[in-house]
Amino acid sequence: MTTLILKGIFLAGLFVITIALGRKQYLKGLQFTCWILCGITAGLCFPEYLLQWGPINLRDKALLLFIVQAVMFGMGTQLRLGDFAGLKRMRFAVAIGMLGQFTIMPLMGFALTHLFQFEPEIAAGLILMGSCSSGLASNVMAYLAGANLALSITMTACATLLAPIMTPLWMKLLAGELITVDAWGMMQQIISIVLIPISAALWPEAWKNAGKSGKYLLRLGASSGFIWHLASVCLPAWHSLILEHWGIKILGSLLGACLMGSIYHLTIRELPTLKEWMPTISMFGILYFTVVTTAAGQKQLLQIGHWLLLAAILHNLAGYVFGYGLGRACRLDEASSRAIAFEVAMQNGGMASGLAGGMGKLATVGLAAAIFSPWMNISGSILAYFWSHSASPHKNTMDPCDDVLS
Repeated sequence: MTTLILKGIFLAGLFVITIALGRKQYLKGLQFTCWILCGITAGLCFPEYLLQWGPINLRDKALLLFIVQAVMFGMGTQLRLGDFAGLKRMRFAVAIGMLGQFTIMPLMGFALTHLFQFEPEIAAGLILMGSCSSGLASNVMAYLAGANLALSITMTACATLLAPIMTPLWMKLLAGELITVDAWGMMQQIISIVLIPISAALWPEAWKNAGKSGKYLLRLGASSGFIWHLASVCLPAWHSLILEHWGIKILGSLLGACLMGSIYHLTIRELPTLKEWMPTISMFGILYFTVVTTAAGQKQLLQIGHWLLLAAILHNLAGYVFGYGLGRACRLDEASSRAIAFEVAMQNGGMASGLAGGMGKLATVGLAAAIFSPWMNISGSILAYFWSHSASPHKNTMDPCDDVLS
């Protein structure tokens, strides 16, 4: 009983410190990381209260899918269609960044599994983390560091599009001997939990930029999505057909994105402040995954958590060093090399958690994401602070290719 009280007091103190950070402008950037630390602490101290609430299984696959889609939707509201437009102008730098993103991190993850000799499912989680695309946190760090923000945002957008191909490919190649990897199923899952929600989130901007014929197509997509999902609810045979054929299932997901995007568009027209709350919703979802993953894998974390943290530090550090070094070796300017360093080193923990949850292995494969995500925010903040106080010849430049041709 005394131990339980001490744990409660410690967690309450951590909550107070986290809330206090939000009251200091220069410390606000660390608040979300502290919320994640609160989540990890709660999961370690009170796992029995954080896995099942009455009849609700907090690890239920359907619930995890919904939450990860909400996370990606909230992140997607911070993207713009114009983020993809930089690909043509910055194609050389983007290509260098994508090369680093989808080679350095998965291979480094694979090397670390051999160094630390983790059990197969935990090792697979480390490889999964390295195989995921970058997240929006890298854009924030690039901005704070005075890096090439335009390049950072473009790389995040492109990496997200490549994830359905590259993540299953690396998992099959590097983790296929550790766990059963259904690459085709994982591709469909990434499309469902990443691309579809982000597509829905981009709907308002697509509507704003569309011409008359474009708006007609958008209305047609939303109407078709409504009819499709109404039929899947009312007609069991149709619902079964959707589940049996992946092509029909993906089409249904796309139409669902049209419907949800249209609903979101109409909602923010009446409640424009909702858009400002979307990143907060994403952060809540990430916190949920952290808490549940930590609670589910409490025993493993108490045994190997310190080694997993060391692996996270080494993995993340390799991303910064090799990402930045690759940029400079290819004669990119300082600001662009910094952007590539953040993009390579900071993975999308939400995607990794969602995929682990979809496998039904949140307590093992998902452990790496629970440890890596808070560490990446801490290290990114430190590096951004250091770089922001050092000279940058092309701070937040829009064209990273100036030095390439000089």
